[in-house]
Amino acid sequence: MRFYATDDKTIVGSEVDFASLIADILGLKLVSQVADWSQNFVRVDSGEADVFISNVTVTEERKEKYDFATYRNDTVALEIPKQSTLEYKDRKSLVGKRIGVGSGTNQEQLLVKWNEQNIAEGLPPIDIAYFQQVTDYYLALASQRLDGYIGPNPSAIYHSSTANQTKIVATFSGAGDTLQGEIGVLTKKDNGLIGPINKAINNAIQTGTYQQVIDRWGLRTETVPSSRINPPGLPKKS
Repeated sequence: MRFYATDDKTIVGSEVDFASLIADILGLKLVSQVADWSQNFVRVDSGEADVFISNVTVTEERKEKYDFATYRNDTVALEIPKQSTLEYKDRKSLVGKRIGVGSGTNQEQLLVKWNEQNIAEGLPPIDIAYFQQVTDYYLALASQRLDGYIGPNPSAIYHSSTANQTKIVATFSGAGDTLQGEIGVLTKKDNGLIGPINKAINNAIQTGTYQQVIDRWGLRTETVPSSRINPPGLPKKS
C-alpha cells in the first residue's frame, strides 16, 4: 500500500504524525511527499496513492467518490497580523476586509457563503484574496497586505507560535454554523481500506498514542472520542 501524507508544513507537521501513527499500527511504511494539495485527489483517483491525509474535510460531495475515517474535528482559524486591532464577532466583522483563503477548500466555501450573506443584507463585500502557496499568505499577513487569512487551525497554531508575526483571533467549525465538521483519512471509495484504517485510529485513541500527537501540536479542541466512517459532512454547494 502506498500511504501518502502531505501537510502545509511540508513533511513535518501534525498530519504527518497522524499518518505515521496509523501506518505503524497497520504495519505499513509511510511515504511522505510534498505536493500540491489538490493533486493528491488525482493521485488517489489514478491509484498512484492509496491513502491521502492532509486536513481533508468530510463533505457530502467528496463522499460520493471517497471513503473517510475521521481523526480530528475540523476547526478553521482566522489568523491576522500581530499588530492588527481587528476583532472578530461574526461574519460582519470581515466586511470591507481583505481576507486570504485557499482556492478549492471548504474554508473558501465558508468565506464565500459569509460574503454572499453580507451582500444580501446590504453590507459591503469582503475582499477575498487568493495566492499560490501558503507561504505567500503568511508573507502577505506579515506585511499587512492581508487583514486576515482563514485556514486550517493546526497550521495557524504552528505558524503563529513559531513565526511570532501573527495571532489567532477566532476559530469556528469548517462545516459552518449548523454542523461540527470532521477531518478524515481519505481513500478511494469501496476499496476495502477504510475499515482497517478506522480500527487503527480507534486503537490509537484507546492506547493513548493518539492523544500524544494531539498534545504535541496543541490540538486539544480538535480531539474526537472515536473514529467514524463517512459521518455527515459539509453539504453540497447549492
